[in-house]
Amino acid sequence: MKQTIDLEKCTLAVCEIARRAGNYIREERQKFSLERVERKHAHDYVSYVDKGSERLIVSALRELLPEAGFITEEGTTEVKSEGDVNEKSFADVPLCWVVDPLDGTTNFIHQYAPYAVSIALLQEREILLGVVYEVCADECFYAWKGRGAYLNGTRLHVSAQKIQDALICLQLPYNSEAYKPVILSLIKQFYGNVGSIRACGSAAMALCNVAAGRLDGYAEKYIGQWDYMAGSLIVMEAGGTVTDYDGSPDFTQGDSVVATNGLIQQDLLAAILSGV
Repeated sequence: MKQTIDLEKCTLAVCEIARRAGNYIREERQKFSLERVERKHAHDYVSYVDKGSERLIVSALRELLPEAGFITEEGTTEVKSEGDVNEKSFADVPLCWVVDPLDGTTNFIHQYAPYAVSIALLQEREILLGVVYEVCADECFYAWKGRGAYLNGTRLHVSAQKIQDALICLQLPYNSEAYKPVILSLIKQFYGNVGSIRACGSAAMALCNVAAGRLDGYAEKYIGQWDYMAGSLIVMEAGGTVTDYDGSPDFTQGDSVVATNGLIQQDLLAAILSGV
């Protein structure tokens, strides 16, 4: 049985939590040392700031919705609540927070914008709300289901660019050997045939930039649910389209996202499928 939540009130509360985490990240960056960086996998990093931000967020979200479980990138939710999720599945959890406490850690380490806090609330596979706070520019993107997407209170809408003039974000995931044939194919197909190509280093912000009309399309594979969940809702509520690499709109259990203004969705999907 689905629970009734005041999504507007809850979303605005999450915006404040994300801003508090962002303030913590901003303050820690002023005294940050590279010596405190840990390597999770090849070229995939984590620091005490990621973990500190996650603890702050989880603690605040537990107070906001005590009955909700968690999927978090850094796994700091050691004291499990009844609803916490261990197997990265929402099937048996009525409510679940999906949290990336610092999306764009490599950017953060190098003091290179953007990097962001990303928080989403799901009810089974339905994304109810999403908040992304970009630390460097003090920008809070947010949406709740059925009520549009916003940036610092201003309504967002995707662009109307077609593929020949599109600015496309093609991210470079850590799983380089598996993804190299795909990314090389995409660059070969698009370089010189679209407006331009970019990579920003933050999945959450790539999605928000699509929602804001700054980018016209974005694609990435081998990413976590915490990377894309909040931003995907923000894109959809801004009038855009989000699928996985197979073109399915049921993307919440996967590791790939294609997000566009809708007008170039099939162009991007066709290019991806031809390069797989």
